[in-house]
Amino acid sequence: MNELFTFHLNAFLLLKCDNFPKLSDFRNKLRLDNFSSVHILHDNCFHCRLLCFDRKYAAGGVCTSTARLDGKTVLITGANTGIGKETALDLAVRGARVIMACRDVEKGEEAAASIRAAYSKADVEVRELDLADTCSIRAFAQKFLREVNHLHILINNAGVMMCPYTKTVDGFEMHIGVNHLGHFLLTSLLIGLLKRSAPARIVVVSSLAHNFGWIRFHDLHSQGSYNSGLAYCQSKLANVLFTRELARRLKGTQTHTDTQHMGERTDDPHYTQPHDDIFHRLCNVPETPREGAQTSIYCAVAEELHSISGKHFRYVTTREKTAMITSQEQMFLK
Repeated sequence: MNELFTFHLNAFLLLKCDNFPKLSDFRNKLRLDNFSSVHILHDNCFHCRLLCFDRKYAAGGVCTSTARLDGKTVLITGANTGIGKETALDLAVRGARVIMACRDVEKGEEAAASIRAAYSKADVEVRELDLADTCSIRAFAQKFLREVNHLHILINNAGVMMCPYTKTVDGFEMHIGVNHLGHFLLTSLLIGLLKRSAPARIVVVSSLAHNFGWIRFHDLHSQGSYNSGLAYCQSKLANVLFTRELARRLKGTQTHTDTQHMGERTDDPHYTQPHDDIFHRLCNVPETPREGAQTSIYCAVAEELHSISGKHFRYVTTREKTAMITSQEQMFLK
């Protein structure tokens, strides 16, 4: 049993039991071959609980690349806390100019100051960006394109998780609006600069939760019914699908893009809810932001990934000094 841990998936997915009348249907839907044992328990005929998940499925690792980024410019969204901040610190130590795009500029400046305190030569700056407002995104991009000549690495890290039903300034459901549409617009506005700066990389922080999601085209913004867990999973699947299509369109441009399973929960209360702790246990995510940032760092700097694009990275393995690449050939679209 040392390879297993038990968790209760009660508030995370909130799946109605009649969606999966048979255990086999549930397993097929999730496509998780790494379950050592699975039990579905009915909770007032409404919620599903999932027990005994294989620890190896979401185990973490360490990026061992020693690549330098001198002369490179990096843009990281949501870099004022958690894995975004740790990624910014690591890339700054490698010599990169790191631009931290944050909704809360004051918190961003505090994070930048702590990075400079940790590494006195860090070239970091903070710029305001609210991914829940397309006007903010466009204003950010316009100023960025006027003032920054090159962009070698874009890390779409910011995100919301398990929010009560709320909408963005433009009327989008918050999860799909911030996690997918906001980054979709930002990437689209900066793609020309990325291609001109090639070789370049785009890293999209997705999640293990994309395995649980499907795109609800008939109700993309959850106006008919809302479930915070399913809304989050849909947005993470949208990240993966967007990355795969973007990789196809960027073929031959020396601009590569990949998604990765996020490694650590956000500490920003605006972007998270108490259910986040359940997801933390679900994914067996690392205990520290530093550990959680390893896959982001790996996807951004590893030299062996220059020819890889459109893949989803689940974790970095110390032993093999590589990343487990999960095939995403079959997606759940409904």
